[in-house]
Amino acid sequence: MHDSTCTNPAIVLVGASRGLGLAMTAEFAKRGWDVVGTVRGTARTGLHDLADRLPEQITVQSADITDTGQLLALRERLASRRFDALFINAGTVNQNPNETIAEASPDEFVHVMVTNALAPMRAIEALAGLVTESGLIGAMSSGQGSVSNNTQGGRELYRGSKAALNMFMRSYAARHAGSPRPFLLMAPGWIRTELGGPHAPFTLAQTVPDIVNVIIDKRGRPGLEYLDRHGKAVAW
Repeated sequence: MHDSTCTNPAIVLVGASRGLGLAMTAEFAKRGWDVVGTVRGTARTGLHDLADRLPEQITVQSADITDTGQLLALRERLASRRFDALFINAGTVNQNPNETIAEASPDEFVHVMVTNALAPMRAIEALAGLVTESGLIGAMSSGQGSVSNNTQGGRELYRGSKAALNMFMRSYAARHAGSPRPFLLMAPGWIRTELGGPHAPFTLAQTVPDIVNVIIDKRGRPGLEYLDRHGKAVAW
């Protein structure tokens, strides 16, 4: 791992053990970035395999962002470093994503909302101080979090959780109005991952380079934007 004097750009990528987060880690490393990727728990993951192949660029940290104590411990472990970006890639879906919001159990509602909306914002609040003054802070949202574009319904709890994340990020950006920081909500599209499922039209190889392009291109452009993987604005 490069130390804090290294000239490589560096990112903290929360939620990098598999799927989209793992592929993003590989893509950032390919472009010369140093990546601190987080996983939940202590089990070995694909991120550990990637870090073994690229030990100079990739570091694995364990943190469950639904646990505030673990977030604060992560911040302490990284306190000597400064990063050019912080990106929160957290997401889950209820067991039956097609049930209506009235059919969702209170326990499932809490689980999805905490994972998709509350925990990412707590992670941003806890870790933002690790990012340079003009560094990017972003989170993985979804096009399904758009209120304007919801003309077909479905996936109600997931949609609601991502709409909540969008609203909380708007509030966060409003609290930091005038900051040189770029803030980003990413709508990556429907991608073939464990979360996206086997019927999604796009692969990680087709989409991840575009996602990383948008994150990198957003640097130096202060303020909050809600963008798809082509860099186009998504309707709130």
